[in-house]
Amino acid sequence: MDLLNTLVEKGLRRESPTREEALAVLATSDDELLDVVAAADKVRRQWFGRRVKLNYLVNLKSGLCPEDCSYCSQRLGSKADILKYTWLKPDEASEAAAAGIAGGAKRVCLVASGRGPTDRDVDRVGRTIEAIKEQNEGVEVCACLGLLSDGQAERLKTAGADAYNHNLNTSEGTYGEITTTHTYADRVDTVQKAHAAGLSACSGLIAGMGETDEDLVDVVFALRELDSDSVPVNFLIPFEGTPLAKEWNLSPQRCLRILAMVRFVCPDVEVRIAGGREVHLRSMQPLALNIANSIFLGDYLTSEGQAGKADLDMIADAGFEVEGAGTTTLPAHRADALAAAGGCGSEAAAGCGSHADAAADGGCGPCGGHTEAPAETPAAVSTGASDARTDLVAVRRRGAGTDLAPNA
Repeated sequence: MDLLNTLVEKGLRRESPTREEALAVLATSDDELLDVVAAADKVRRQWFGRRVKLNYLVNLKSGLCPEDCSYCSQRLGSKADILKYTWLKPDEASEAAAAGIAGGAKRVCLVASGRGPTDRDVDRVGRTIEAIKEQNEGVEVCACLGLLSDGQAERLKTAGADAYNHNLNTSEGTYGEITTTHTYADRVDTVQKAHAAGLSACSGLIAGMGETDEDLVDVVFALRELDSDSVPVNFLIPFEGTPLAKEWNLSPQRCLRILAMVRFVCPDVEVRIAGGREVHLRSMQPLALNIANSIFLGDYLTSEGQAGKADLDMIADAGFEVEGAGTTTLPAHRADALAAAGGCGSEAAAGCGSHADAAADGGCGPCGGHTEAPAETPAAVSTGASDARTDLVAVRRRGAGTDLAPNA
């Protein structure tokens, strides 16, 4: 296809496609799907080879969030039967992180539910970062604590944080349909604060909330404009007890097209398959590794993921390799730019550009936008929606905040 040849050429030059080209990727047919994946793979291999970065989530504080993000199992008024607990102590969080690191995780993602941290919370997280780094030389630590106030990003940086995650999730035009307790502009402001402090900024999206193709393209182009090092792509996990529990709008083919579109628009950044890959990609997960270069290992914030060993087997069987601690994640031009800004790329052994996504299962940090599909093209038709698979949505009952071993 001329379209795919054009997108590959642009991706290899780090040139942005047009909006029309991005929309055309989402509109390709199932007969063209393998061609789309192969084209995205050429761009992925140019900048990231066959490496897959592993990230591990630690939910520092679960549930009871005052925000009303409709997709989130931890939201205000959620009836989802999730774990609820207050802040883990630094040694508890470090112990939880160690399990993921032992399984091959290069980055630990520290997440806490809530609108945003108090200064006392920032101090608490700073002590947790120090505890993790004392026990695990060379590990990267990303914080995802919600909206940041002035000076907090700098304090996290001083405490040893390498990155900060805060997702845009959907287009600015539809953001208010999902969340009313904060705005799209609030989220952009926090990503910019992280950038300014020299943290590796990460921001992504949630697909599957009923959004249109135009919404998806809008948010991905906005993420390119923000110049995030990492773009996590979450696929909505429709938790019972949340307003979006009945939104089953995704098929494996749709997910692959979305990932490919993100890769073409953001060719040289870390694209992570985040929450919902087991639910919506299912047996197509290995194929998605030809597009994305990063995944979470094991469980998510409030839901269970694929077993950690199964993740490692999948990577090996698909012909990829786990990225080592001594390898820089980002391409040289991005790592050098981050190092010049005082980011984690300035540390010789530290890879950069992989950022944790709190929305990895509908947790704190990301929010989404929901919009009705046009009447003549219902979402279930235009997106190739799959039947509801509630059997694949399991609440996390192990790991952080419990007495059971984590799934890493």
